[in-house]
Amino acid sequence: MYFQDLTSTLYGSLMNVWAGVFSFIPKLVGAIVVLIIGLIIASVFGSVIEQIIKALKVDSLLRKLGVAAYVERAGLNLNSGNFLGRIVYWFFVVVFILAVSSILGLDVFADFLKQILLYVPNIVVATLIMVATLVVARFFKNLIIASVLSAKLHASKFMGAFIWWVVVIFGLVTALMQLGINVYILQTIITGVVAMLALAGGIAFGMGGKDYAARLIEKMSHIVEEK
Repeated sequence: MYFQDLTSTLYGSLMNVWAGVFSFIPKLVGAIVVLIIGLIIASVFGSVIEQIIKALKVDSLLRKLGVAAYVERAGLNLNSGNFLGRIVYWFFVVVFILAVSSILGLDVFADFLKQILLYVPNIVVATLIMVATLVVARFFKNLIIASVLSAKLHASKFMGAFIWWVVVIFGLVTALMQLGINVYILQTIITGVVAMLALAGGIAFGMGGKDYAARLIEKMSHIVEEK
């Protein structure tokens, strides 16, 4: 009796396992088909976007605006078509992986992919903000340098570089806020750096001014004594 019950239990367990396997196989096949189709569609759309950007000659425009110099400084080649094409490619890949996850019943993973898809527009907007920031920063830098030189004043390059960094830091903070990154720490660091520079400048000016003031007083005393 006990042996029969044990055999029946094992048989029932094996049947349940095989039933689960056989019911999962169609889902797996469907998921693989959907994934293959998704990869093909993603590749097509990515290539189309890349060719459209190249046809519009966006890279030439960015080079004229001076963006290419900053990209090349980072050791990268300016290729906006490839950049946007890859974004579109991976967007469609994630969309179809999301569909595959739903087919396979991977709800937690599907929710994670949804969050990634909702985050993609923030990356695009942050990238556009930084591109616009570099263009505006270069424009104001050249404007300040030209204005200072036309006024026959000194430190034109310093003023231009200072304005450039102000605009770039402002744009960077804005881009990080668009990405949802807490910029409080960055703001604290920037405030500390500015305070440090101000303090260092004050100390340097004070030390240099002390010597200058001593020489000036000595010169004035000689003049008074001569009179």
